[in-house]
Amino acid sequence: MENDNLILVAAGGTGGHLFPAAALAHALAAKGARVRLATDDRALKYAEGFPAEAVHEIASATPTGGGLGAKFMALLTLANGVLESFNLAGELKPRAIVAFGGYPTVPPALGCSLRGVPLVLHEQNAVIGRANRFLAGRAEVIASGFPTLDGLPVDLRSRVAYVGNPMRPAVLEAARTPYPGFEDQKLRLLITGGSQGARVFSDVAPEALALLTEEERGRIVLVQQAREEDVSRVKEAYARLKVAAEVSPFFADLPKRIAAAHLVIGRSGASTVSELALIGRPSILVPFPHAIDADQAANAAHLAATGAAELVRQINFTPAGLADRLRQALAKPEDLTKRAQAARSAGVADAAQRLAFITLHAAGMGEPPKKSETQESPK
Repeated sequence: MENDNLILVAAGGTGGHLFPAAALAHALAAKGARVRLATDDRALKYAEGFPAEAVHEIASATPTGGGLGAKFMALLTLANGVLESFNLAGELKPRAIVAFGGYPTVPPALGCSLRGVPLVLHEQNAVIGRANRFLAGRAEVIASGFPTLDGLPVDLRSRVAYVGNPMRPAVLEAARTPYPGFEDQKLRLLITGGSQGARVFSDVAPEALALLTEEERGRIVLVQQAREEDVSRVKEAYARLKVAAEVSPFFADLPKRIAAAHLVIGRSGASTVSELALIGRPSILVPFPHAIDADQAANAAHLAATGAAELVRQINFTPAGLADRLRQALAKPEDLTKRAQAARSAGVADAAQRLAFITLHAAGMGEPPKKSETQESPK
């Protein structure tokens, strides 16, 4: 039949979910599978160029926040998305569906599962998200991005396989870049706050650099991501301090920027932590403090355990504290080199291939993964 080798991939909401889904799609295609993407309207802007033969928009909503009326409408939208997905699965007859978390994946994952399509979940974070937790009981395999996965019922832990987080080609390319030397005595610093920026870095970093001596500031080369509304004031602050700084709300070549840095300061979303590990760069990680599941703190803890990252709670992320850490980096750059090596030891370059093996086996299209293709299940 035409669709005997078709795999449906469900990802939506943000590029953070679509990037690993695209990496998997490339790996599946290399193994002879056909791929289609199920996503929501918010993610369509990220889906251009996605390696799939077709993209299916599925109705979705988030049933959290707002009043009872908003929640009721969200549930109706999700139900409509499940029906759309059920009908789509009947039409396409995919061999398996892989869902990458977030509420936009619930309708396609549930609709396909109700049709008897094998479900594989991928959880990027070290704590399972609410959407994946809701779907976990229906999954044949729960592929994890970190060596441990918290928040999962005990009776489902046997379904977990550690694969890592699939990386886009730009990250794999950046990972080939050696850690930069310190021949010119400069410290190359990257500050990134995730796709939306983070105001705390725009508030703290300029004040921290103001506490350094003029000679110390002259040795720092800074690249900083800031919210659009903060860019002007941050640029002005660095201009007054005579700091060599490039400030922008978005960097299209962020993996390349990470590779060029001696030290990275940022949030600890799953993609950021996994990219820092694979590229091999030391970091100061400030987890988003209001996450319901504290997933960013758990992500950061994994990299901190290797010695590569320093985990700093936002309440403790102060100008004086950051200034001290920058002085230490300037005084002992060899410590950063050791931390870079520690970061690289935690990277997983073949996560997409591992997840592809698991997916094809669940679809009845391949042999069970070998130990070299996945890691032991997290405890």
